[in-house]
Amino acid sequence: MKILNHIFFCLLAFFIFSCTEATEKKGRVAGKGGAETEANMADSGQEAISGEENFDQFIRKFSTQESFQLERIKFPINVIVPDDEDEGMAPMEETIGRYEWELLDLTYDSTYLTRPYDQYYQGVRYGKDTAVVEIRGINNGIYADYYFALIDRKWYLVTLYEASF
Repeated sequence: MKILNHIFFCLLAFFIFSCTEATEKKGRVAGKGGAETEANMADSGQEAISGEENFDQFIRKFSTQESFQLERIKFPINVIVPDDEDEGMAPMEETIGRYEWELLDLTYDSTYLTRPYDQYYQGVRYGKDTAVVEIRGINNGIYADYYFALIDRKWYLVTLYEASF
């Protein structure tokens, strides 16, 4: 039951994000692609100089390519999720294996902040060799943190904290 709630949240987020991503791609094809291509080329140059993977490029690829995502998660992954059987939904630790994992979409569009339901904002906190993608709902109980670490100059999802109810 606990995993079903987590899977439901991930699927809901996936469907919502995939619709927005298709709209964004249409906008880029209509004439906004030039600036984005230049920005990506600049990011690639910066990545080549430092040797470290750019987190923004990584997260886009991580969110859209299932095989890449499965390569970049340190399985089995320990996660903290609410205990559905506990009256107060106290957090509990679970381990998710490679074959139990559902595709996670962490792309973000600012319209998620103003839509009529399930509003949330997403931010990234950077450390020296870490990044935390924070998702915070607005008066709706959405709350999640996804912890990434830079290992051998590549980003990996190492754990997550899901406290949505």
